[in-house]
Amino acid sequence: MAAQFTLKDLKRILREAAGEDESVDLDGDILSSGFEELGYESLALLEAGSRIEREYGIKLDDETLSEAVTPEALIKVVNDRLAASI
Repeated sequence: MAAQFTLKDLKRILREAAGEDESVDLDGDILSSGFEELGYESLALLEAGSRIEREYGIKLDDETLSEAVTPEALIKVVNDRLAASI
C-alpha cells in the first residue's frame, strides 16, 4: 500500500477507469480544475473511486466522491483516509 496518493496516481487511475477526453490534457495544471471540466462525469468518478479503494485499501463513499469536485480535493480525501488507516 502506498503511503501517499499523488496527482500522478490519480491521473493513472482516471485514464484506466474512463480513458482521457481528447480535448483535455491531463498532463497540464489540473489540480484545481473541476472533474466535469476535465470530461469526467459522476459515473467515471465512481469507477475511479472503486479502483482507488481496491488499490489503496480505503473506503470512499459516493457522497465523498461527489463532494470532491477537483483533483486536489480528491487527492486530499484519499490521503486523509490513508493517514487514518495507519
